[in-house]
Amino acid sequence: MSAVAMDFLQKYAPVVADQFVTMNSTQTQNALYGDVNLESLNWLERNWASYYIWIGNPVLATGLMSFLLHEIVYFGRAIPWLIIDAIPYFNQWKLQPDKHITKEQIWKCTKVVLLTHFTCELPLIYAFHPICCYFGMATYEVPFSSIGLMAAQIAFFFVFEDMFHYWAHRGLHYGPLYKNIHKLHHEFSAPIGLAAEYAHPLEVLILAQGTISGPFLYCLFRKDLHILTVYIWITLRLWQAIDAHSGYDFPWSLRHIIPFWAGADHHDYHHMAFTNCFSTSFRWWDFTLGTDSKYHAYKQRLANAKASQRAKIEAEENERATQEGLEAERLVLMGGPNKIEQIKIGTGKKQ
Repeated sequence: MSAVAMDFLQKYAPVVADQFVTMNSTQTQNALYGDVNLESLNWLERNWASYYIWIGNPVLATGLMSFLLHEIVYFGRAIPWLIIDAIPYFNQWKLQPDKHITKEQIWKCTKVVLLTHFTCELPLIYAFHPICCYFGMATYEVPFSSIGLMAAQIAFFFVFEDMFHYWAHRGLHYGPLYKNIHKLHHEFSAPIGLAAEYAHPLEVLILAQGTISGPFLYCLFRKDLHILTVYIWITLRLWQAIDAHSGYDFPWSLRHIIPFWAGADHHDYHHMAFTNCFSTSFRWWDFTLGTDSKYHAYKQRLANAKASQRAKIEAEENERATQEGLEAERLVLMGGPNKIEQIKIGTGKKQ
């Protein structure tokens, strides 16, 4: 940071200025790792410590690493789906093959996502280190947790986030919340991976609570969580969100291996039909509460179709679901009392 900017912060925001003050490598090592034998650590742990020593400020180091991780993982996972979408060979596994995204839509999506990342997520990510310290989460510390402990913690985070997302997502389909917040995300009736975080800033903040509240809730009961575990969790969560919006269901997709995994097949129907399939990672909340009945009826009609007629019937079913989804959305925007559940897939009429 320039001397002018630092002088300004020290004069008008000294608390913020303190977060940008760096130490030399000797001071940092003594302050952070004075009682740690770095030579006894594994390669990753030594490089982790070296990074924090090199930056010279743990708050800055954690904030920088957290933001870069988010951007690299998000776009690194989303861009390959754009490439796949441009290759005709993969169209056989596209869930809505008759719908194609334009370059203008991709560019608009990119701009909105980047704007949200830099104006909404960046300040919060930079504040991540102090919040982690407040809850007792290890950040710069080494060594890391055991692999078994990491796996158990990440499993808990997945279950917690799925529960939070289901109810928050259903809430966002309530009239005023949908009209003013969630509607932006539903501009894509046939979503793409890049659109996973194409959303209103308030929606980003609301749904992000499911991702990050799990680790903080865990820290209230146990003090053995390391931020590396959270980074692995966030990476997997981003992959899940982007893949769910990819628009493709391959024979090797995870849902064919784990039956209760939601995947793109599940979430793509939500974007197409507007109703049903509110979950994110798993299917059990929708199944238990009956908010996937129309999805299963749709899948059953496709399964009953003769092989020679499947493509034709799938196109008809997709078009019918899309039109009924538009009608359901219109009713929500009108403020009707939960009228979306009155639309019966397959008839287009109110029950």
